[in-house]
Amino acid sequence: MLRVQWPLRHGRPCVEITLTLAVGGQPLPRVLLADTGAGALGSGFELVLHEDDCILADGLLLLQVSLGGAYTGEYPLYLLPVRIAALGFDQPLRAVGLPSVPAGFEGIACFSFLNMFTYGNFGDPSQFGLEN
Repeated sequence: MLRVQWPLRHGRPCVEITLTLAVGGQPLPRVLLADTGAGALGSGFELVLHEDDCILADGLLLLQVSLGGAYTGEYPLYLLPVRIAALGFDQPLRAVGLPSVPAGFEGIACFSFLNMFTYGNFGDPSQFGLEN
């Protein structure tokens, strides 16, 4: 099994993903809040990102989705390639594009994303990690 862990950010669990810039193909690393309370398993999206990042990564606009809770309203849903190299993860995922994301983070890794892996602190309370 492969495992990757990240130190807590602002005392909260996080994961780092990599997007790819549409122009130039440069990697665009993003640190996301790992939030099991964001979205349900069948919510239809795995990530919440700043809409600018979705556009920079040449995300394919799919449709508008309606959100309730911390973010309420209609927002664009994009399909974009997401990588976590240390896990050999490279898949297109659905991301809601928002005009703002939680302070100190560049988006949210929702429950439907985290649930693709085994996740937790793996015995180290100062870190959060994913394992596949």
